[in-house]
Amino acid sequence: MENLQVRQRLEAQEENLSPYASRSSRSLGRERAETPSPLRTEYQRDRDRIIHTNAFRRLKHKTQVFLAPSGDHFVTRLTHTLEVAQVGRTIARSLNLNEDLVEAMSYGHDLGHTPFGHLGEETLDQVYSEGFTHSAQSLRIVERLAREGEGLNLTWEVRQGIISHSKPQGDFLDIELDASLTLEAQILRLADSVAYLNHDIADAIRAGMLKVDDLPERANRVLGTTHSQRLDALVTSIVRESWPVSGLGDTKAGEKPVIQMDIEARDAMMELRNYMFQNIYLPLGNTKQSEVGRDVVKLLYNYFVDNAEEIPPPYFSPGADTDRAAVDYVAGMTDHYAIRQAEKLEPGVTQGAFHSVALDN
Repeated sequence: MENLQVRQRLEAQEENLSPYASRSSRSLGRERAETPSPLRTEYQRDRDRIIHTNAFRRLKHKTQVFLAPSGDHFVTRLTHTLEVAQVGRTIARSLNLNEDLVEAMSYGHDLGHTPFGHLGEETLDQVYSEGFTHSAQSLRIVERLAREGEGLNLTWEVRQGIISHSKPQGDFLDIELDASLTLEAQILRLADSVAYLNHDIADAIRAGMLKVDDLPERANRVLGTTHSQRLDALVTSIVRESWPVSGLGDTKAGEKPVIQMDIEARDAMMELRNYMFQNIYLPLGNTKQSEVGRDVVKLLYNYFVDNAEEIPPPYFSPGADTDRAAVDYVAGMTDHYAIRQAEKLEPGVTQGAFHSVALDN
């Protein structure tokens, strides 16, 4: 097998990437050394390991924006992840950067998301004394929980992208990027926003919560009025404005190029993002479903803190921190599983808020 030299050929192809690109052969490595694969680069191995985890599979039944949706075409955390990877790979390929690295970190970035999306995340952050963020939980999954507690032993670059992808509300593009952040990790931060902003608009229109004409006039004028137009405008803006990172254009001496967006598209995107927070995300957080979702997460967390022996491994073992185990177990649940478990513990707790979910086994 070693005579095939497939990996060596793939690594040689990476030498044609931008001088600013991450190269798998020069990775900072894994926590535990491993024999290289004869067929795949290190970043390709990371991508495959993530895809084959239970945590990745569970994303198909985790909320993106609409809780436990009954419609077949609403975005889930899994389809969001696939869209992020697609957008990220397009940008990376256009800029002569490492597609495999962007793809791997894209697949892993939301593994730690809770049931009921950011609502579940906020609830666990409130009840768990150490605090909770889905990005830190995603990293914990790949480092500690996956493979029955062995972890995936991913490369440093993929783990960095996973932990650094999250963005606060407001003008996150103004945040000074950490000097150690790879260009591929910077791509993930933007690809995540581009993907969720566009598919959340589509979901809100599908749900009858808004019409295209309701969106800010400047955003419609600058970015377009259809899903494909907005995506194309934002991705093209990123590629055009970030062109120096490709190594094919002029770069100011001593200046490290970064992934960015032109001012007009950036302002339109931020206006659109703010509009979605005020008119979709925040209102959805004040519905009966949201209130019930919070109650479900609190009920499950408190129950499993007091009954940690019922938590399966690798989340809990005798002598382990029961609070941490409860967080890990509840955070890993899908919307539907969390609803069913809560109904078993306290029949009627969901108050009929999730009609699409069968409450039996």
